[in-house]
Amino acid sequence: MTETAETRPRISARLAGIAESATLAVDAKAKALKAAGRPVIGLGAGEPDFPTPSYIVDAAVAAAQDPVNHRYSPAGGLPVLKEAIAAKTLRDSGYEISPGSVLVTNGGKQAVFQAFASIVDPGDEVLLPSPYWTTYPEAITLAGGVPVAVFAGAERGYKVDVDLLEAARSNRTKVLVLCSPSNPTGAVYTPEETERIGRWALEHGIWVVTDEIYEHLVYGDAEFTPVLRVVPELADTTIVLNGVAKTYAMTGWRVGWLVGPTDVVKAATNFQSHLTSNVANVSQRAALAAVSGDLSAVADMRTAFDRRRRLVVDLLRGIDGVEVPEPKGAFYAYPSVEGLLGRTFRGRTPQTSAELAALVLEEVEVAVVPGEAFGPSGFLRLSYATSDENLTEAVGRMAELLG
Repeated sequence: MTETAETRPRISARLAGIAESATLAVDAKAKALKAAGRPVIGLGAGEPDFPTPSYIVDAAVAAAQDPVNHRYSPAGGLPVLKEAIAAKTLRDSGYEISPGSVLVTNGGKQAVFQAFASIVDPGDEVLLPSPYWTTYPEAITLAGGVPVAVFAGAERGYKVDVDLLEAARSNRTKVLVLCSPSNPTGAVYTPEETERIGRWALEHGIWVVTDEIYEHLVYGDAEFTPVLRVVPELADTTIVLNGVAKTYAMTGWRVGWLVGPTDVVKAATNFQSHLTSNVANVSQRAALAAVSGDLSAVADMRTAFDRRRRLVVDLLRGIDGVEVPEPKGAFYAYPSVEGLLGRTFRGRTPQTSAELAALVLEEVEVAVVPGEAFGPSGFLRLSYATSDENLTEAVGRMAELLG
């Protein structure tokens, strides 16, 4: 049959295959229900509930009043910000980079997409530890790559090891994704685990894309370990993703960055020059104040997150059928709810975590994200980036329904 204008798809196959961000969809639904007067508690969004620290806001106000910021600036980022990111990397990660190896992006998501767009060709396989952040497979697929999920369940603390990765490796494997501290699980790889994985990637000539945006949100005895600090030989085949959103409560300011080899950064910068041009200058000036300042405001937020982490884990472990590995970083709990599936609650019998999440929202008005957004069914993601009161009430409602 000959294709005609009438029979051609209206939407390109490239974009028609993209699913809406599940986390943003859950958050939007919760906010809509709340606006309609329902007492919904949203535990779906991955953003701090604190205001951006005042010194950062003050820097933005001053920047908005300076006409120099009313004009285009270099597509790859303000030179002064790139210098500050290089200094911050040495301070926080313990290794040196040059400002020329930095590209400032419109939030972390643009850094993710441009990283894969820069190094992935059609058919290249990308090893993706699962559970994974919902955006990774979409960005990989858009770049023409093939996401290869490598699952590690609750019994492994949601952490892959070299044996799992080696079993998934093929002659098409080009990239490995690392995210520690992890979204969605809160898992944090130890220095020894990170080094073993990094040396495995180095041995097999595999690129590493490492997402370090939760670097400052670690708790207890956990330690954030940059892969380039423990395996510096990977510098020529590693792209580091980061940003100000989580550390400084700046999700709405939309400033991220990637750090990588100069040829990768040049290619990604050329792409960005056509895609978006520069990140908003006022936001860049705010980010400059953030990364150049001390970490005292961050420490205060981390203390609150740590308290909430322990609270939500204790509450969830009180529900029969729920297994909760202790999250060591970020601000998420990722309980296994396989023990609840197939049981009947108020006349309904959920068989998947998506059905369970819908039940929880509809029956007790608590919004959580089902495991299907991050990999296999059988899990829920709860963000504890909200008040102690909200957490106590939300998990209390869930316990009343599911207990």
